[in-house]
Amino acid sequence: MLNKTGTLPARAVDSRQLCGPKVAGRQYGVHRTFLAGPATCSPIVPYVAAAPTVPRGARAAAAAVEVVNGEDVRSDLRNIAIIAHVDHGKTTLVDSLLKQSKVFRDNQATTERVMDSNDLERERGITILAKNTAVRYKGIKINIIDTPGHADFGGEVERVLNMCDGVLLLVDSVEGPMPQTRFVLKKALALNKKVVVVINKIDRESARPEWVIDSTFELFMDLGANDEQASHHHPLGGFGLGCDFPVIYASGFQGIAGYSVDKMATDLEPLFQTIVKEVAPPKAAPAAPLQLLVANIDYDVHMGRIAVGRVYNGTIKKGQQVVICSSLEPGVTRTAKATELFVYDNFIRVPVDEVSAGDICAMCGVSDIKIGDTICARDSPVALPTIKVEDPTVNMTFKVNTSPFAGKEGKFVTSRNLKVQPGVEPGETADAFVVSGRGTLHLGILIENMRREGFEFEIGPPKVITRQVDGKTLEPYEDAIVEVAENYVGSVVELFAQRKGEMTDLQPSLGSSSRLTFRIATRGLLGLKNALLTATRGTGVMNTIFREYAPLAGEILMRDAGSLIAFET
Repeated sequence: MLNKTGTLPARAVDSRQLCGPKVAGRQYGVHRTFLAGPATCSPIVPYVAAAPTVPRGARAAAAAVEVVNGEDVRSDLRNIAIIAHVDHGKTTLVDSLLKQSKVFRDNQATTERVMDSNDLERERGITILAKNTAVRYKGIKINIIDTPGHADFGGEVERVLNMCDGVLLLVDSVEGPMPQTRFVLKKALALNKKVVVVINKIDRESARPEWVIDSTFELFMDLGANDEQASHHHPLGGFGLGCDFPVIYASGFQGIAGYSVDKMATDLEPLFQTIVKEVAPPKAAPAAPLQLLVANIDYDVHMGRIAVGRVYNGTIKKGQQVVICSSLEPGVTRTAKATELFVYDNFIRVPVDEVSAGDICAMCGVSDIKIGDTICARDSPVALPTIKVEDPTVNMTFKVNTSPFAGKEGKFVTSRNLKVQPGVEPGETADAFVVSGRGTLHLGILIENMRREGFEFEIGPPKVITRQVDGKTLEPYEDAIVEVAENYVGSVVELFAQRKGEMTDLQPSLGSSSRLTFRIATRGLLGLKNALLTATRGTGVMNTIFREYAPLAGEILMRDAGSLIAFET
């Protein structure tokens, strides 16, 4: 992800901190697409600082607070995130949840993947930004966070997990657990989130739900899940295939779900029931001092930066004077005013006068708010643990366009226009900046967004970010999983061998296909996708996930042919 410090980031930041230049007093930039931070997620702990005891009778008027097992909880709320590998049907399932919750009128025209509102998301058919929405089910508000499935945007998932109490882990009924499935599940288990497994696309002809459940159970075990997390059971008390974690079978496209493949309902009622039953209501202390952890940044041309986060304690009111602090900067605070407050309800952002503990909200009024900041009461500035995400592995150099075609397309072409936040690593010259990310797709989306906003600049080739440990240079390695027809297996193995890749697994897949797993340096993956498509006649599918930092792999042959460059027109 974009790196605030250039090498080992210290906190989560958004793209407008990094590449959002100011032109004529107006903030430009890619809206909260790219985020970075340290290597692991940090669980949010309840408020533990010295504070007045909350009287049992003191409740915020808007919050339905109950005492369960000696703890105050919001019985009228559920906070969930939908996580999965790319193309496993997250956004399509959210579409069906919204439609069956009567969010839209019966005669209202809607598009497919309504949550993918970004132009690039619609063009590429992938989710890039995590987005919030909410639906109502039998008097209970369910906050839903739709997340990206591509590994390059994993930071979005890591951050929003701090706002939810449980996750729906979608797994394709044919493909089973994939690399990003492992990544998002690992993060959810580390934060002790309740996991409900949804076997999606159950209507596919080649669906194999028993194999998928077995593979998912093995994944739980590989990731060190405890007995409670890895136990698979029928959500309403029956027992399934010998394990005991909650499993629902669904087709997001058809809008149906069921507790077994043979007994599918005609709607998503079983899924709604499972969410309410299995995901615990959020803990809440509305009368305690305010603590709101900022997990996301949105942007509006009229309101500016919008902080999105969960109220962990207390109640925030419109017009309230608050204090901004961070656990990374003890003792450093700044004051602000909550000029506007919003909650998510029925697919829209609804303005409200106050938000109580347990709910997810958006707040305006702080122009320099950052992801990981805590919004506190003025008389109790106690910061929650900051949000941490994994380090970036690739960087590129951005600089002013000096080509013969400079100034012919973009509106913003000078170094002043391209000036980025000081936290980004400076380049070799004054007009160059080094921007880091999770991968080439991650940086490619940033470049495309900036071009559409009128920026004109040069970019250098992607380079991996190395580390120095005990006098040794380490570089990032990834696991590459390739699905390919059997007659192309030899070509794929030879291609990876040229780039110092080591095959670690070979498994038969559907039909006459095979699934190959390679351990390969990130450096060797640069430009590999096109070569793979050529070697497999366009049929090979590759997915990657970060594995580790290890000693340099040595010289890697990136191409075996030269390039023809035209220098005159």
